[in-house]
Amino acid sequence: MKHINPFKNLTKFERKLWLLSVVVVAGSFLLAPDRDYLTLTASVIGVTALIFVAKGYVLGQILTVIFAVFYGIISFYFRYYGEMLTYLCMTSPMAIVAAVEWIKNPYKQSAEVKVAVLTKVKLTLLLVLALLTTIIFYFILGALNTVNLPISTISVTTSFLASGLTFLRSPYYALAYAANDVVLIIMWIMASMVDISYLPMILCFVMFFANDIYGFVNWRRMEKRQKE
Repeated sequence: MKHINPFKNLTKFERKLWLLSVVVVAGSFLLAPDRDYLTLTASVIGVTALIFVAKGYVLGQILTVIFAVFYGIISFYFRYYGEMLTYLCMTSPMAIVAAVEWIKNPYKQSAEVKVAVLTKVKLTLLLVLALLTTIIFYFILGALNTVNLPISTISVTTSFLASGLTFLRSPYYALAYAANDVVLIIMWIMASMVDISYLPMILCFVMFFANDIYGFVNWRRMEKRQKE
C-alpha cells in the first residue's frame, strides 16, 4: 500500500468536516466547568481517526486503536464497564486486525483500501457471532454492576457489528458505527447528568455520527469507482 501524506489528500469538504469536528469537541471542553483533558484528547483522536477511515486509509485504523485505549480508560472511571471491555478487548484488537487486512488489500497499490463484497455467508456468520457476543457480555456486565446495563449491552452489539464490517471492508461498517454513535450519545447524556465534565463526550459522538454518515457515502463512491 502506497504511503502518502494523509492530510494532503483530504478534499476541501473533508478538511472542513475534520476541522469542524475538532472545534466542536474543543469548544465543549472549554465550556465545561470541570475540564477533563483525557476526554478532550480521546475526542480529537477519535474524530481524526474517522475521517481517515472514511477515506479508506490504514491510518484511520491505527488511530482507532489509540482512541480505544483512551476511551476505555474514560469509561472505566464512570463505571461504563461495557464500553471499557468493548473498546479495550474488542474494538482495539479488531482495529489492529482490520489494519493488517487493509494493508493486504490496497486498491491498485494506492493508499486506499479495496472495498469488498458482503456475501450472505459473511453477513450470517457476523450476525450469529454478534448475538453470541451480546449474550455473553450481558451476563459479564451484569456481574460487574455496569451502569445502564441494557443500553450498555446494545452498545456492545453495535460495536461488534461495526468492527466486523470494518474488517470485512464493507461500506455498511459506517451505518453500524452510526447506530453505535446514537447509543453512545444517549449513554453520555446520562453520564453528563451526573458529571457535566462528560459533555465533550456527547458532542464527540455527535461529530462521530456526522463523520460516519459521510464515511458511508464516501465508501459507496469508492465502491462504485473501484468497480468501474
